[in-house]
Amino acid sequence: MRQGGGAIRRPGKIGTALSALALLAACGGGGGGGGASSAAPPPSASAPPPPSPASSPCSVAARQQWAGAQIDEWYLFPETLPANRSPAGFATVSAYIDNLTATARSQGRDRFFTHLTSIAEENAFFQQGANAGFGIRLSYDGAGRRLFVSEAFEGAPALAAGIDRGTEILAIGTSSADLRTISQIVANGGQAALTQALGPSSAGVQRTLRVKDPVNGTRTLSVTKADFDLDPVSPRYGARVIKDGGREIGYLNLRTFIETAEPALTAAFDDFKARGITEFIIDLRYNGGGLVSTAELMGNLLARNRMNDVFARLTYRPSKSQFSSVKRISPKAESVAPTRIAFIGTGATASASELVINAFIPFLGSDLALVGSDTFGKPVGQIAEDRAQCDDRLRIVAFATENSAGNADYFDGLAGSVGASCAAGDDVGFALGDPRENSIARALDFLAGRSCQPISATASASGTEAGQAEPGQLRQRAMLTPARPSAAQFHSPGIF
Repeated sequence: MRQGGGAIRRPGKIGTALSALALLAACGGGGGGGGASSAAPPPSASAPPPPSPASSPCSVAARQQWAGAQIDEWYLFPETLPANRSPAGFATVSAYIDNLTATARSQGRDRFFTHLTSIAEENAFFQQGANAGFGIRLSYDGAGRRLFVSEAFEGAPALAAGIDRGTEILAIGTSSADLRTISQIVANGGQAALTQALGPSSAGVQRTLRVKDPVNGTRTLSVTKADFDLDPVSPRYGARVIKDGGREIGYLNLRTFIETAEPALTAAFDDFKARGITEFIIDLRYNGGGLVSTAELMGNLLARNRMNDVFARLTYRPSKSQFSSVKRISPKAESVAPTRIAFIGTGATASASELVINAFIPFLGSDLALVGSDTFGKPVGQIAEDRAQCDDRLRIVAFATENSAGNADYFDGLAGSVGASCAAGDDVGFALGDPRENSIARALDFLAGRSCQPISATASASGTEAGQAEPGQLRQRAMLTPARPSAAQFHSPGIF
């Protein structure tokens, strides 16, 4: 067995292709991911295999039997599995998996975390941020039936067309002749109809959008989806220094925990260290998780004075206890020694993001705050089992996570675990990294010792908007996520 980079490889099950990758993930409000093999198939290999005859190892029945066996062997909550494991009557592998995990899901312990995905697609995302789409992150105001761009990614079609954070999408169509307003789309098919109207996550898909923003007003434009690599730390606002009352605050916005984040993270903290910065805003508001190895790196970079302290414990079920491990902090040359940290979170903040926040609660106590709204709530992680000939990767909830103080029960989010919290909106009227943006302003208040309103049990679990539609008011918004998200959408919610 070889362990490294958040991955555990166990040869001998299905040739040399099968691996178990330790990771953290969430669905809907957020996601996470695991390590990827260095011998991963190229992104072009991610097309689904053709239909297979019933006798094929890639028939639905064969894949269902395989999936059931893996869940039987590894599932963290075996007592919740149904007595009847027969896949009879389930038309797809995913439907069968949903049936097996239904009890744990009803208990809030496995909210579609156990799921089937593509090996090639997921490897491409974790290794280079590979994705296909407009290159935007969308949030939906259900009460007002309004759709907003929360973030736009560099090198992608939408930003090149002038669509950026704060843009409101008013209507969607395949051409200007069949544009339908957001309200019309939702009225005819619910929120799911919005994802359908936006089309599949495939390069070459074109949509006509009527959009509005404060700079350009209302306009109609056509945007064609394309392949792009998601930059986990934005070159525009991902790492910067904010001045507040003569103090310098290190601001870091991490979009997702993937391999390509590591150079940018290291460079950012090297700069923070050189400037002697000890107070930080770590913005994880849309970060659904990712690689355990990248989460560990962030922990190391934030803990120069914590050599060998426990970062996290990963605990498997008793029959798999040999895979349980303790992750310890190993500071880097670029590491800083924070005196105060404000973590910005929303209901899209999940998994590896929560792992990092949870790890620092015992270290900083009341000098750590959660700002924004409560996080998703996922104190469990997954392994992955691969059936390479079918391009099947099965993510299985297999271990629990906890910090050095033993906090492992935050299925309802981390607001109840942190030493301090400040309620704030996700104000798309200002750019990320702007000290005037509501969440960043409240984070600065906490760091300066100014008062703020704590996050309450009634605060939005999916993020809020302040100042875009109704100035001075908070409107609930949630990341728009398909029922069956792509690998990128699963691990980085709201991406289209």
